[in-house]
Amino acid sequence: MPMTLSAVVQHLKILEEAGLVKSEKVGRVRTCTLEMSAMANVERWIAERKRFWQQQYDQLEAYLADSAPKENDE
Repeated sequence: MPMTLSAVVQHLKILEEAGLVKSEKVGRVRTCTLEMSAMANVERWIAERKRFWQQQYDQLEAYLADSAPKENDE
C-alpha cells in the first residue's frame, strides 16, 4: 500500500527522535542515514527478548508435556 509523503516524514521524525536515523537538509534535499550503532543496540534488545520468550515457550512446552494425561492413565 503506498504511503503519503507526510506519513513518510512522520515516520522518519519518530526514527530520528529515537536516535535510529540521522537527517541532514541541504537546500531542498533531505538526506537520511541509519545510525548503525543505535541499530546494533536495537538488534541486541530484540535478541534478548527473543531468548526470553523462547525460554518461556520451552518451559510451557515441558509443563504441558508433563501434565498431559498419559495413554495408560485412563
